Amino acid sequence: MTKEFEGSGHGKKKNQKMKPFLVYQYLMRHTDENHVITGEDICSAMADIYGIEAERRGIYRDIDEINKAILAFEEEIPMEEAEEMIEEDDSLKNIIFDKHQKGFCMQQRHYDYTDIQLLVESVYVSKYLSEPQAERLIKILCEFVSEFQEKKIRHNAILTDRVKTNNPDVLNNIEKIDAAMSKENKHVPEKISFKYLKYSISNLNQQVERRHGSRYEVSPYALLINDGNYYLLAYNDYIKGLRTYRVDRMKDVKLLGIEREGKEVFNKINLKNYTQRVFSMFGGEQERITIQFINSLLDAVVDRFGKKGMLYNVVDDKHFSITAPVEISDQFYGWVLGFGNKAKILKSQKVVDGFTEYLDKIRKTYES
Repeated sequence: MTKEFEGSGHGKKKNQKMKPFLVYQYLMRHTDENHVITGEDICSAMADIYGIEAERRGIYRDIDEINKAILAFEEEIPMEEAEEMIEEDDSLKNIIFDKHQKGFCMQQRHYDYTDIQLLVESVYVSKYLSEPQAERLIKILCEFVSEFQEKKIRHNAILTDRVKTNNPDVLNNIEKIDAAMSKENKHVPEKISFKYLKYSISNLNQQVERRHGSRYEVSPYALLINDGNYYLLAYNDYIKGLRTYRVDRMKDVKLLGIEREGKEVFNKINLKNYTQRVFSMFGGEQERITIQFINSLLDAVVDRFGKKGMLYNVVDDKHFSITAPVEISDQFYGWVLGFGNKAKILKSQKVVDGFTEYLDKIRKTYES
């Protein structure tokens, strides 16, 4: 941006029209309620960075006009009315002069600090974004706060070693899936095909294609987010049922122009309950089960199952139980096993027997 405003004296006169916009952008980036800047420093910044001559009174007029323009735009009112409202109520100003710190600062923003902090943290924990994609989005978000607030946001981010995808096409995949599911402009939702990737122990940095590169053909119905990953819920024509697929493991997604199948199957499910049942996004045969837990695990159980449609009961002073429909799989058994002797499957007997067999298989692994 700097080069656009460098040049001869004629250039400086021409770019005077841009001064209010640049004053606004400069204050957005370099001030907040804890960091102010004087009129003289704003003048210096206009000259040094953008090659625009400015004097203090002109800067003050620019700030007044900026405050009126922002209020007029946000409230959709005439400039004259915005001016009257600001005269009656100083708190309507976006840019204020702080008498204690003796300088100007941006008091109000379209998004406040906590809004941007929450969005940045959401980007940090999104596993389906590659590192470059995440950094690009964070830079965009941080344009809405001051440079000082940006440093604080980045410093406060939990710096754990989050596993990020190596697939740069995730956002393109999502766009194509959305297009396939779209009903706009008389579009008939259609099937998609893709290659599905997996890790190979021979090279963990490069995923390989499943089924020797054969394409998966499915009817897409919903995009879901679970544990920082994007999943596609789709009807698999081969197995005649719903399955979930990691979007970051899809490659070469194509729209087929063939009308979707499985509408009746999808319409039978409650999407919210379905996602709660399918632990770790691995499907299995659905069973209605009852599990007993110690009381201190109630929060963890409610987080996993939710409350709506679930039956919670007091067993005794130390235990409670929940009865719920669950997709039974080894992943479910592993989840229960993680609680050790603090959880016990009471019924159905079929699931109790399945869990016992699961434990036997684990024991035999260590006996051999």
